[in-house]
Amino acid sequence: MSDTPAGSGAGPVTVAVVGIGADGWAGLPAAARRELHTAEVLMGSARQLALVPEPTAERVVWPAPLLPALPGLIAAHSGRRICVLASGDPMFHGIGTTLARLLGPDRIRVVPHPSSVSLACARLGWAADRTEVVSLVTRPVESLRAAVHPGRRILVLAADGRSAAQVAALLAADGYGGSPVTVLERLGGPEERVVSGTAAHWALSVTHDLNVVAVECRADPGTVPLPCVPGLPDDAFAHDGQLTKREVRAVTLSRLAPVPGELLWDVGAGAGSIAIEWMRGHRANRAVAVERDPARAAGIAGNAARLGVPELNVVTGPAPAALAGLPAPDAVFVGGGVTVPGVVEACWAALRPGGRLVANAVTVESEAVVASWYGELGGDLVRLAVSRAAPVGGFTGWRPLMPVTVWTAVKPTEEQR
Repeated sequence: MSDTPAGSGAGPVTVAVVGIGADGWAGLPAAARRELHTAEVLMGSARQLALVPEPTAERVVWPAPLLPALPGLIAAHSGRRICVLASGDPMFHGIGTTLARLLGPDRIRVVPHPSSVSLACARLGWAADRTEVVSLVTRPVESLRAAVHPGRRILVLAADGRSAAQVAALLAADGYGGSPVTVLERLGGPEERVVSGTAAHWALSVTHDLNVVAVECRADPGTVPLPCVPGLPDDAFAHDGQLTKREVRAVTLSRLAPVPGELLWDVGAGAGSIAIEWMRGHRANRAVAVERDPARAAGIAGNAARLGVPELNVVTGPAPAALAGLPAPDAVFVGGGVTVPGVVEACWAALRPGGRLVANAVTVESEAVVASWYGELGGDLVRLAVSRAAPVGGFTGWRPLMPVTVWTAVKPTEEQR
């Protein structure tokens, strides 16, 4: 942490970031009050600024949208003591993390306040370390689906007063209508309020904008939970037949070897099953699904929303042209188009060192292409033959699926070359 005070003119500005709760000034510790007293510029939302009594520094209300304007706002007040107000803990889904990325961690000085999650768990008697947290502040409500499992407790950071009704409607539609839902409004403030009900019978269409939604997930009779491991049932996806079947999908994902925070390209994505399961593996995982057929691309987006990863980036267009300009991937899956000239070359060139490329082949022609690349780049080949039990008259027999050849190659790092 830099010792140079903000506004001293003797080095880069250090921005103080002060967490404030619904209890306002009364709930601030001495360290937070000192930052506010010495600030020359105070930035925050109109609601946050109203919690700080006059007189104080020049006040700057956040514009909308904030993120594009933030660098200019900080630069415009360079040389002055800047203090930024944040709701609760600035480093928990807060402006503090944004400023740390923008300025660097050595140029922010954080005075945290208890987060809304800490306050909610204290009211509910929930163990914070065993409670899932989902933020809807910058994400659609469908992202909640990836966290919904029987017996799990979830705290939803609401985007506004409509979030609770949206959460309840989603739970009821997905077979979790009996789940207890509790809205905790203005936590820690004099007007704190707690409202409880169940998802199926939720009555409030609008609550106070400042709220947290607590959910205890209970599956309705007949609801079949989706597993967290790769290999979702095929009928979990809407598709026109262009789908990597579950057994092959599970093996393919094991070869792609996802690590939290990595980016996947799913090229020739079909129903998007590989990209979707990659993202379901960890909330930090990212994926781009590239599909040339517009109807299938729309289907991918629908599947992603239904399965809890609406942030999946769907690119409509033919590869390799559609790959131009995409961020470099950590892993690539070529499920369709392996025989198209230039596709494998473009994927391999874009792949980060140490990244994995996996291509599946089901035709003689695609197997020939994969074998050729195997001869050039190495890696390994696996041939999968899956049969499923099916009725044969009054008996049961085996119906084989088309065999699939899986080629996996790892791009060498500089040290390995």
